[in-house]
Amino acid sequence: MNNIAPERHQVSRVRRETRRRVITVTAVERLTPHMQRVLFASPDLHDFESASPDDHIKLFLPVPDGAGRNGGAAVMRDYTPRDFDPKAGTLTLDFALHDETGPATAWALAAKVGDTLDIGGPRGSIVIADDFDWYLLIGDETALPAIGRRIEDLRSRVPVTSLVAVDDLADAQSVETQAVWTPQWLVRDGTSGDAALLLAGLADLTFPAGDGYIWIAAESTVARALRDHVLDVIGHPQAWVKAAGYWVAGEPGGHGGLGDRPTAT
Repeated sequence: MNNIAPERHQVSRVRRETRRRVITVTAVERLTPHMQRVLFASPDLHDFESASPDDHIKLFLPVPDGAGRNGGAAVMRDYTPRDFDPKAGTLTLDFALHDETGPATAWALAAKVGDTLDIGGPRGSIVIADDFDWYLLIGDETALPAIGRRIEDLRSRVPVTSLVAVDDLADAQSVETQAVWTPQWLVRDGTSGDAALLLAGLADLTFPAGDGYIWIAAESTVARALRDHVLDVIGHPQAWVKAAGYWVAGEPGGHGGLGDRPTAT
């Protein structure tokens, strides 16, 4: 009999075959001034799987002057499944609404019941064991679907703090959770960028005792600045930090692949 306790803070990777699904809009809701929620249903979702709160799926969005499903050529964008129920065959996606209307924002603003959309994935998941002593989640509006889902999924009474940059306090969201959640909504002042805003908020935090997991997602340069501060200034263990560039300023549809930092030897 093996009496060795399993190692804490395990990370597992899940790979799965991807296939294209057709989903149909069943409801549209303006969640906040800068977030549009769209609910979908489809029999194709009966075997949909998403094991991690920051999973992403591919949306095949129509654009004019093409020959896609809705009369346009498809462009692809990555989005986080905010909620899903395979048994009911339903999926929820939240769309951050930007000042510059790209194909995803345009589609979400025009979405109506009965519209269809093609999706693919998730192709894989990185699953973080929920056995940390505390969690810190940092990002902008594009990170809110993943942040909200992770907060909802956390175990009872574990401390979790979210640090999110928004245009207005009206963009704050409520989340039902059994965790002990401390939200901090940092409103932009129109002068300093998100990196300065979030770094200032980070500097005001007092970290709890024990092992903590820090998750970061924002514009690529912002995410990189936050990651470097967490690792180099705060000295948080690299294995307990995940940072992702969800978008790139000036590059529609761009993703800031931050890459893994080399491990010190």
